[in-house]
Parts: sequence; C-alpha cells; structure tokens
Amino acid sequence: MSAPLVVSIPHRLGREEAVRRLKTGLGCAAASIPVMQVEEERWTGDNMAFRIRALGQVATGQVDVGDDQVRVEVVLPWLLQRFAEMAQATIKKRGQLLLTKDHGK
Repeated sequence: MSAPLVVSIPHRLGREEAVRRLKTGLGCAAASIPVMQVEEERWTGDNMAFRIRALGQVATGQVDVGDDQVRVEVVLPWLLQRFAEMAQATIKKRGQLLLTKDHGK
C-alpha cells in the first residue's frame, strides 16, 4: 500500500465555521473537477471519511478539521500515484478557497 497524500490547510475561521463551509462547499468543489466523482462523504463531528472515483480508480481518505487548520489525507491507488503532486496542489487550492472566501459576510 502506498503512503497517504497529506495536505494541511491553515484557516482563521474556528472549527465550527470551517466545518460548516466544508460541508456546504465540498460538493461544488468536487463537481468542478470533471474526472472526479464523490462516491461517499460521511461526517462524524469534525471529521469526514470519503471515497472518490477518478479515471476509473477509487481513492479513500479523511478530513480532520481543527481550530486553525484542516488536514486532508488521501490514499491513492497506484495508478493515480503519478497524479499525486497535481492532486495535492488542487486540494490545497480548493480548500483555501472554501476556507478564505468571504461568503457574503
């Protein structure tokens, strides 16, 4: 099994607001990536387990929301390992957008 891909995204929202934004925004963020489909998203408190399908391959992972950072861990199947760097950059960019965007406040 390959080592998980880990991305940490700092934020200044507090845990509750970060969870709220992630719950409402992850579907939209995933929908904007045409080769990826979210198959499962299961929240337990401040943690989410997920399963996605990309290019016919399944990847699993988890999101842990803290007071000042979100930690995303994804286990990619070996066929998707070559896209790990691109996936890491995309996760960080989309996560920062969700956690810093004003949302009309």
